[in-house]
Amino acid sequence: QVQLVESGGGLVQAGGSLRLSCAASGTSLRANAMAWYRQAPGKPRDLVALISGRGNTRYADSVKGRFIISRDNAKNTVYLQMNSLQPEDTAVYYCAASDYSEIYAFKHWGQGTQVTVSS
Repeated sequence: QVQLVESGGGLVQAGGSLRLSCAASGTSLRANAMAWYRQAPGKPRDLVALISGRGNTRYADSVKGRFIISRDNAKNTVYLQMNSLQPEDTAVYYCAASDYSEIYAFKHWGQGTQVTVSS
């Protein structure tokens, strides 16, 4: 069973930065495509960024150029570096894992970590 635990959320002012971490267990992380999603109040979960087992990345247009997803397979951890944060980035951020390295079928989820950006 894949388990994911997010950390690093918090309250920041607009223009600030945060780095989220997602620690995985129950899998060799290189075998999994990984993603970050976010859910704002009253909104569905939206994809923020993903990274394949080979290191290929994709970003939502709203965060491209500001956020960076990366992975450290030796530490079994995925990161989301968030820069130039804006109030519209306020959401619960979730880490997700696919059972495949290059197929983006995310079915394992962390508990979420709150990111709040004040204006």
